[in-house]
Amino acid sequence: MLIHTVMWKFCDAEGKTKAENIEIVKEGLESLITKVPVLQSIEFFKNEVVCDRNFDAMLVVRVLNEQALDAYKNHPEHQKVAAYVAKVTCGRAAVDIHGM
Repeated sequence: MLIHTVMWKFCDAEGKTKAENIEIVKEGLESLITKVPVLQSIEFFKNEVVCDRNFDAMLVVRVLNEQALDAYKNHPEHQKVAAYVAKVTCGRAAVDIHGM
């Protein structure tokens, strides 16, 4: 199992507030579970504690292996959401680990 985690800092963009953009991205990413066959699971978490140093949201994706991760990243439905994410975020960090 490969666990792909991503954290973002969101901003006001695309005519939406930061909070609205977080919700739009959350809905878009969570909907991928029924559209991207290689996904084992996908979970989106919003930060609960206000702190300028914190990221605003985190995504945890579980796939079988690196090939499945590449398939997820390159899937057209993911690409649509990722294009929006790029427009409404101003910081990103990611870590990929092997886990259970």
